[in-house]
Amino acid sequence: MMSEEQKYEKIFKEREQDLDEETLFVVSQTFKALSDPTRIRILNLLCKGEHSVNYIAETLNLSQSSVSHQLRFLKNLRLVKFRRAGTTLYYSKDDDHVMNLLKQAIEHAAHH
Repeated sequence: MMSEEQKYEKIFKEREQDLDEETLFVVSQTFKALSDPTRIRILNLLCKGEHSVNYIAETLNLSQSSVSHQLRFLKNLRLVKFRRAGTTLYYSKDDDHVMNLLKQAIEHAAHH
């Protein structure tokens, strides 16, 4: 039976020569999203549940404009989604793979 590391290595070797331009772009944009401290804070909050733009802004002590800008970026990457209730937009996570990557990075940082 293969270990998790061996499985990932096998997948990586199979895909090593197959990375097309679209895949490269999506991967680089995902890491770009995770490279910004404000977006990390927003994604971390959304890992815990759905929240309105106002709640995110107040909780993270950010301007509503800044939060809206970052959420638009994250939505375009399909990392978050929203639903409308009247005039209020509620955002939640939309990509468990990336959220797991974020959680692992946070756990990794906590151990150093």
